[in-house]
Amino acid sequence: MPQANMTPAFIGIDWGSTHRRATLLGADGAPASARSDSEGALACAGRFRASLEALLGDWPEAGGASTVVMAGMVGSAAGWQPVPYLEADTPLSALAHHLVRIGDAPSGRRCFIVPGYCLHDEQGAVDVMRGEETQLFGALHHLGPEAADGCYVLPGTHSKWVRLRQGRIVELRTYMTGELFALLSQHGTLASAMRGPGTAAGMSDGVDADRHFLRGVDDAAARPALSHSLFGARARVVTGGLAPANAAAYVSGLLIGAEWADAQRLASRDEPVRLIGEPALARLHALCAAHHGRHFESLDARQVQLAAWRALASESPTS
Repeated sequence: MPQANMTPAFIGIDWGSTHRRATLLGADGAPASARSDSEGALACAGRFRASLEALLGDWPEAGGASTVVMAGMVGSAAGWQPVPYLEADTPLSALAHHLVRIGDAPSGRRCFIVPGYCLHDEQGAVDVMRGEETQLFGALHHLGPEAADGCYVLPGTHSKWVRLRQGRIVELRTYMTGELFALLSQHGTLASAMRGPGTAAGMSDGVDADRHFLRGVDDAAARPALSHSLFGARARVVTGGLAPANAAAYVSGLLIGAEWADAQRLASRDEPVRLIGEPALARLHALCAAHHGRHFESLDARQVQLAAWRALASESPTS
């Protein structure tokens, strides 16, 4: 990648709803330092500038970074500055040319927000993303031209399924899988049933946990009424058919399995899948891919994000 336009120092921030991850790049594009905290968009409401100043003020190595590019919920209506979504006809390769500058950035810093994407399908349904577009942009730079076509899964609080054609987003489906799992494991009638080992993340390792997870995946495909299947999990626990220690893995299988069952009805059902996510979640999706006979490739989420920051450091506006 050309380095001629690389800024002397650059900060990329993945600023989500609950967490913030900042990476400092040196002049050669190598990561020089990083910071991570719980100052997500929800916690920073009304004080984004002050929060960023506090982050930078406690980060001596970042003192010379004049450019800050932020992605994620920081650009939402509940973020620092609302940034309009891009439409599907804008290729991911053009992302750096659509950055929106922050009007009240800290003194001496040029701060930009990466816009998200909005898609409408043929039936008029709408779906959106903020933050994941930056990871897809990174995948294009990390893998090269072959990444411009294919099916991507970005698991998380709101799991995204994205289909690319020639570097453009032609399909987007979001599933509230992570959020639902968190709510079910902390509140309501299923919460007490899921209080076994490994329930904090619902993804404990081990052959037994994987067996119950895949049982949930199968049940999600066989019984499309998800709320009925979820109640069935509780019924199995209270009648002794499912041990509480295995309930979280089973419920996780139901929720993630529902994504895969839906994806198997799409036109992309025979295509290979690229996974971009944290290792624990990526492993579960890899289990689903193998279970459904789909070829898959797991990409390192941190390497993909780093590739995005490097490209944006090179391509972002200079004024």
